Amino acid sequence: RCHHRSPAMLDVPFLPFCAFLGTLGLLCVAMVGTWCQHWRGGFSLDGSSRTFNWHPVLMVTGLVVLYGAAALVYRIPNTWSGPKLPWKVLHSSLALGAFVLTVLGLVAVFCFHNSQGTPNMYSLHSWMGLGTVLLFSCQVGILSGYPPIPLASRVFHPHVLFPQWAAGFGAFLLPWAPTWLRALYKPIHVFFGSTILMLSVASCVSGINEKLFFSLKNGTMEYKLLPAEAVFANTLGLLILIFGVLVVAALARPSWKRPDSDSPDSRQVQDALGG
Repeated sequence: RCHHRSPAMLDVPFLPFCAFLGTLGLLCVAMVGTWCQHWRGGFSLDGSSRTFNWHPVLMVTGLVVLYGAAALVYRIPNTWSGPKLPWKVLHSSLALGAFVLTVLGLVAVFCFHNSQGTPNMYSLHSWMGLGTVLLFSCQVGILSGYPPIPLASRVFHPHVLFPQWAAGFGAFLLPWAPTWLRALYKPIHVFFGSTILMLSVASCVSGINEKLFFSLKNGTMEYKLLPAEAVFANTLGLLILIFGVLVVAALARPSWKRPDSDSPDSRQVQDALGG
């Protein structure tokens, strides 16, 4: 009786949930863009603070919203039947897009620091953020087969970055890796996916707070007086946190997990979804 009800239970609540989550993600991107445009002076590539403004926008868009979307692709009931290749392409494309935006976000903040003579990597936010990016890089490139080289070189060397991604995702996107290797790597991939997302959320929230402390120093606009910019940015931080928690909750919900392809439950669900 429970098995017959499971497809309907998945079909009804998950799609509205995805619509809400997508709206929330777009709202986060719109709010971080509005914050940087309205209160922080807009965007440029001249090495000024307007160059820095690309950093929060790219990080929220890539490391939180796109990464969260990539994580939820296989929770869509339509992925449980039919060809897997289009969904694998979508998953890997979203992850690659998230990583490219993340690297560009790092470039923006390092360019700003270097042009202003500001030291790099001295705050908890910077340590946590770079650690998250490095962990992301290890995850997408763990099956690359490259010989051991310094991790920083793996992440930022252009000739290594994309072959790592191609090899790491090729284990799932194309039928090259043996089944036992995929089965071994899959739980690791899922665990670190959730971990990276929560670290990304923590990095973004700490970065928002750090930026407010640095920027709101004027006597009439001090952070402790909670001016309009502080209210807006703090709200943005809360929305990013809610987005991350909801994505992790969706990943952990048993009824939204894709059953193993060889299990009776999976065959019954696929038959029902296929009509």
